[in-house]
Amino acid sequence: MTNSRCTLLIVSKAPVPGQVKTRLAPTISLDDAAELASASLLDTLDAARRTAVTARVVALTGELSAARHGAEIAAVLDDFVVVAQRGDDFARRLVNAHADAAGVAHRPVLQIGMDTPQVTPALLGDAAATLTRPDVDAVFGPATDGGWWALGVSTPDMAEILADITPSRCDTGDRTLRGLVQRGWRVARLPVLSDVDTPGDVRRVAGEVAPDSRFRAVARRLRQCGHHGLG
Repeated sequence: MTNSRCTLLIVSKAPVPGQVKTRLAPTISLDDAAELASASLLDTLDAARRTAVTARVVALTGELSAARHGAEIAAVLDDFVVVAQRGDDFARRLVNAHADAAGVAHRPVLQIGMDTPQVTPALLGDAAATLTRPDVDAVFGPATDGGWWALGVSTPDMAEILADITPSRCDTGDRTLRGLVQRGWRVARLPVLSDVDTPGDVRRVAGEVAPDSRFRAVARRLRQCGHHGLG
């Protein structure tokens, strides 16, 4: 059954070598890091395409023409509304992406990134359904590194709290959740997930994704090529 009241937003970057997953170096090359990022993005898009929501939006930055598997990603994006990220820093781009996504279907927005390829249509569908409950204003999915992997808000102005929170810190998740709660919004917690930033994350997430996922295939190939730091 289609969830008629939610937009799924994926904030992503074109997987161009040297511009994505650079924290995986020197364990693997920048080209291989981009391969992992591409696999993660494509797996995430596949899950999103099979999630029962009203609209699917991708806020994209970077040049797909220079990205690993850029043509394949572009073909998949035909099933999404694609908007360009805008803003002077990542926090502001997140805020603006929520506003742009809300303008597509005028519905609550559930936002994820491209670093959790283990998400499933069931997990995303449950999060979307929770966000649209009458007793919930927001949903929050914490990440194991102290950040968050999902944020859903009932109205785009609620995402303005992100403008004053520095991303990618060990307290980013706590500060985001505290900002939501302090404003009196009713927040439902989602499961904790690991996103992919470090070699340890690659090992962990490769064990959580579907057996036929692109991410697991790339991680396995890199291990077989001698990148033992990945598992």
